[in-house]
Amino acid sequence: MPASLANGEGGSGPDPRTTVVVITKDRRTELLRTLRTLRELPERPPVIVTDNDSRDGTAEAVARQFPEVELLRPGRNLGAVGRNLAVRHARTPYVAFCDDDTWWEPGSLRRAADLLDAHPPLAAVTARIVVEPSGQEDPVVAELRDSPLSGPDWLPGPALGSFLAAATVIRADAFRGVGGFHPGLWLGGEEELLATDLLTRGHWLSYVPELTIHHHASQVRDSTDRRVLGLRNTLWFTWLRRPLPSALRRTGHLLRTVPRDKPTLRALARAVAGLPWVLRERAPVPASVEARIVALEKARRHSTARRYVG
Repeated sequence: MPASLANGEGGSGPDPRTTVVVITKDRRTELLRTLRTLRELPERPPVIVTDNDSRDGTAEAVARQFPEVELLRPGRNLGAVGRNLAVRHARTPYVAFCDDDTWWEPGSLRRAADLLDAHPPLAAVTARIVVEPSGQEDPVVAELRDSPLSGPDWLPGPALGSFLAAATVIRADAFRGVGGFHPGLWLGGEEELLATDLLTRGHWLSYVPELTIHHHASQVRDSTDRRVLGLRNTLWFTWLRRPLPSALRRTGHLLRTVPRDKPTLRALARAVAGLPWVLRERAPVPASVEARIVALEKARRHSTARRYVG
């Protein structure tokens, strides 16, 4: 039997190449819906859930209703690093990230694995995001589709400079090779640093519109806290990886354009408090990667999908 058929390529049955990784905290209803959907996928992927210290019975419900799911309970809220823990337990070459309020379209995991099989330099593929219950595309899709970055002809879609963790299938070895999500960032725009480190190592990232993931946004969320974390982490990423002139310019632009309110002050205070470890770990990217970051920065300047409001 050809290796591609053994891996499930071109078939409709179970596909052993991809593990789905989900992190969750206090979203029992949403998570159970997602797990029911994942259970019904034709690929029958193994699923690993990291429960970030939920207090609403999430872990107990998963253990009771989904005994086939590997449930990790670290006993504290690891944020995005909960994905690192899950990937350490994965035994497949690819990992599909999934939030507790998102779920993959049937066939998308198989197609993503086919593409990663075919193109070893490709580290990750990001799917089209459909918002439920409206069925409309998420506004960020236009930004992915119109990426200003160029790439080799073999890429299955536009080249990307970052990705969305809730909508991406990634090569597990590449993820582990750059250390996964940085524990210092915890949560909130944590993908940008990981993606930049992948690009620095010569990997490629691509948006692939034929892949689809659905997102029914949870009502259990604190948008203001997410804004604080997002702005803090943007500043930390800037000083961790951008050359000095770019770091100064980007910081100045953010200070001029973010809302002048208490959440912004909280974000700035947290960013300043973290400067000692950020400067200690600072490792500016090479010029080729910085050029891609600059191109993306210009394209995102007027993005409605990336605003520090809420």
